[in-house]
Amino acid sequence: MTPKDTHAQPVVHARDVTMTYGDIDVLRGVDLDIHRGEVFALLGPNGAGKTTTVEILEGFRRRSAGEVSVLGTDPERGGDAWRGRIGLVLQSWRDHRRWRVAELLTHFATYYPDPRDPAELLALVGLTDQAGRQVGRLSGGQRRRLDVALGIVGRPELLFLDEPTTGFDPQARHEFHVLVERLARDEGVTVLLTTHDLVEAERLADRIAMLVGGRIRACGTPAELARRAAAQAEVRWTADDGTSRRERTEDPSQLVWELHRHADGPIADLEVRRPTLEDTYLHMVHREADGTDGDADGDGDADGEAQAA
Repeated sequence: MTPKDTHAQPVVHARDVTMTYGDIDVLRGVDLDIHRGEVFALLGPNGAGKTTTVEILEGFRRRSAGEVSVLGTDPERGGDAWRGRIGLVLQSWRDHRRWRVAELLTHFATYYPDPRDPAELLALVGLTDQAGRQVGRLSGGQRRRLDVALGIVGRPELLFLDEPTTGFDPQARHEFHVLVERLARDEGVTVLLTTHDLVEAERLADRIAMLVGGRIRACGTPAELARRAAAQAEVRWTADDGTSRRERTEDPSQLVWELHRHADGPIADLEVRRPTLEDTYLHMVHREADGTDGDADGDGDADGEAQAA
């Protein structure tokens, strides 16, 4: 992953965004900055406000309060030209069932001034052999590939991906990840990814934001989030008497050094397990469920971290 120009105007800028339905606060002050060419993942449990946040950014939902700019425009006032700069891969489609795959992609390409070649795009997403098949006869994974093709046919500057690899086999998922990385690296496409697949988020994302309880609780690179997790590293080893030992520590290197210093020989089965993105995510969710407010490391700067460039 390459460094992004954090001094340029963000592609996505949101400050203190709130969304209220009756007496229910779905979003309670969301702050985000996403930069050009960045792959940004938004994680959160069901009901956290992910869909509402993304729909506000896409211009499909009017926010209750706050400031939002997407590609330099307030999404609530975005016109056709603005929408032409955005690509959408929604979680599921149920339309166009009678269209044939190549015909549908060719038809969508006519809406854009500089579309990708439909035949090349079908090859890119692995649907060349299905070009003449009706959309309604595609498998779930094949339909998902078509959704991706429709989302990028217009060469978007900003691409929204909602659970994009649902139904993909491991090879198709790998090929899709390579495609997303190429779009961001070579073409400067900004990608906002929402997913429940933590491995996918860790593989693809330059930065990850964790939305829990209507607020961004933590934001940073996968490595930064893991370091800020409250969970400590765990060191495991087999002692000289053959018993298995384990110890949690904030400084595993120091503990390993101490073990070697006092050992008579090699330490058997020595293993260091550091906090993972999953540890961080689960910690955020559990804090919300327990009614404990704050960020990953308890320093009271969750919102500040979310705004960090």
